[in-house]
Amino acid sequence: MDNKILKKVEYIKVDVGCAAADERIVRETALEIHVDGKRFATAMLMAAMEKEFVIGHLFAQGVIKGAEDIASIAIKNNIAKVTLSGIKKEPALQLIRSALKVRKEDVFDCVRAILKSEIFAETETVHSAGLFLDGREAVCIAEDLGRHHALDKVIGYGLLRNVDFSRVLAASTGRMPAEMIFRCRRAGIPVIATKGVPTNLAIEIAEKAGITVAGLVRGDTMIVYCHPHKIE
Repeated sequence: MDNKILKKVEYIKVDVGCAAADERIVRETALEIHVDGKRFATAMLMAAMEKEFVIGHLFAQGVIKGAEDIASIAIKNNIAKVTLSGIKKEPALQLIRSALKVRKEDVFDCVRAILKSEIFAETETVHSAGLFLDGREAVCIAEDLGRHHALDKVIGYGLLRNVDFSRVLAASTGRMPAEMIFRCRRAGIPVIATKGVPTNLAIEIAEKAGITVAGLVRGDTMIVYCHPHKIE
C-alpha cells in the first residue's frame, strides 16, 4: 500500500529472462522553506519529521540558536512557513567541553540501533541518524535520503525537547564529511560514531572542537580518529 513515504512501482526484472514485478520505493519530496516571508531553501527529503527537519536545518545554517527563536512554524502542501521571534546573530563556535565518556560496547550498540531501519530493509535507500543520551538511551532515531538531513531531524527533535547535547552521542550510517561535524559542533555534541568514515577536514575540525569521532563502526571493531579518551 502506498503512503507519503513509500510508493509502489512496476518494473521489468532482467536476469536469465524478463519478468514483470513491482515493489515499494521511497518517495522523494521537495520541501520549500520560507523564513519571515522569504524563500530560504528547498530541500529534497523523505516526508517524515518535517518540523524537526526544518528546525534542525535552520539551526545547522545558523539562522536560529534554538527552538525558542521560532515564533511559529506551519507546514502545508510541502511548504514550511517559519516566523522568527526576532533577529538573531549567529553565535561563535566554541570548544566543546563535556565530561561525557562512553563504553566501547555502547558505541557498537548505538550504531546497531540505527541500522534496524525497516525502510532501509525494504528499499535500501535511506540513511539513518540517532541521538543517544550518555551513549545508551535512544533519544531519537530518524531516516532520510541524505545523511545530513537525517542528522538535522534528530538535532531538531533534540532542540524541541531541550535535550542536553553535552551528554549525547550522535550516530550515523553514512560518511562523515565536514558538514556533519559542523552540525554536531554547533549543537555541542561531544561524541560521533558512524558506520562510514570521516574526511580529513572533518577530523581536523573535530580535533580542534574537542569532538571524538569513531568511524568504521562495524561488528565489534572501530577506528577512533581523535579524542579517544571519551571512549572507554
